[in-house]
Amino acid sequence: MILTGKRILLGVCGGIAAYKAPNVLRLLQKKGAVLRVVLTLGAEAFITPLTFEALCGEKVFTQSDFLAPPPGLIPHTELGRFAEAILVVPATASFLASLAQGDAQSLLVATILASQARVLICPAMNHLMWAHPAVQENVEKIKGFGYEVLSPGEGELACGEAGPGRLPPEEVIVSYLERLVAPKDFEGKKVVITAGPTREFIDLVRFLSNRSSGKMGVALAQAAWCRGAEVTLIHGPLSFTPPPFLKRVPVTSAEEMKEAVLTHFKDADLLLMAAAVADYRPEKTLSCKLKKDQPTLSLCLVRTPDILLAVREVKGPGQLVVGFAAEEGERLSVEAERKLREKGLDLIVANDITREDTGFEADTNEVLILSRSGRQTRIPLASKEEVAWRILDAIKECGGGR
Repeated sequence: MILTGKRILLGVCGGIAAYKAPNVLRLLQKKGAVLRVVLTLGAEAFITPLTFEALCGEKVFTQSDFLAPPPGLIPHTELGRFAEAILVVPATASFLASLAQGDAQSLLVATILASQARVLICPAMNHLMWAHPAVQENVEKIKGFGYEVLSPGEGELACGEAGPGRLPPEEVIVSYLERLVAPKDFEGKKVVITAGPTREFIDLVRFLSNRSSGKMGVALAQAAWCRGAEVTLIHGPLSFTPPPFLKRVPVTSAEEMKEAVLTHFKDADLLLMAAAVADYRPEKTLSCKLKKDQPTLSLCLVRTPDILLAVREVKGPGQLVVGFAAEEGERLSVEAERKLREKGLDLIVANDITREDTGFEADTNEVLILSRSGRQTRIPLASKEEVAWRILDAIKECGGGR
């Protein structure tokens, strides 16, 4: 994906959160990044170079390399040229002050000054330190250099106190790095994406639903966010927690999803209807728990609203609507074409739910994309993250990007 083959310099400063840096490195490796590591003198007090060398198989650069470099090697310029992006995890108050002042006494700061790479800085410190005017002044100055600073999360800190100062989760850090280096071909676009199942309640306890996990819809939302879009994720009950940086509108029933979609679609450029919306609901929902006192039970079901048909009625010029079809193998193309036509869609994305590797709850997918113009695109089996990226590529080709 976007980090595959990217040359990333990981800088580690001397804070207690330095122990999390190897996890960030491992996640970057899984994403295909090519890594180099720089430890500040303070970082070496918390974690050894050997730890990172064992993980990445490359020499780890330290302050001693800066002060007494090997013959013919100028570490900060070599590393500066190497890096396409620089990630600092964790960044301490001391580091922020040095960078804000352009004080190149450390190898890490000197490398940043000697590089044209994009820079993402992830501070972690005591909450009172983070709130101090001097630290905040340095943060604003660093942002003025064009560097991105990821605000720390809130929670219990190593000192035993609580507040803003925690290093964000590794997955969040890597997502922001992906966003930093990704093409911004959806910048300025307002994108609405639906994900997950809906629930139609029978009584206070029971409901009708389906196996949708919401993974594909959330992957699409994250990919669009990475590529610069303003994303609204409308989702039913999910099997996991979506990333915190996504604007979320949680719903439960098909009716609630319809109202949310129509509300947010008004100002949107693009709608991706990836949710698995229930087709039927009980005619009546009991206000109590249905007792198990009969050998059989019959339910009268009625149709839920067709959200895509409702969208078709209000769709304006320039708005694109992408539908999704979960179909069975042999009927995949036929049913997708029918739905594309009947719903008035611009694109439809179809996948085979009879396969374990492309059906509900899977981490991978393989899809067929049909456009209103008759164009067909097949995306072979890949992670849902990669499939999401390729779907956005197809949308861009149809005029949905910049």
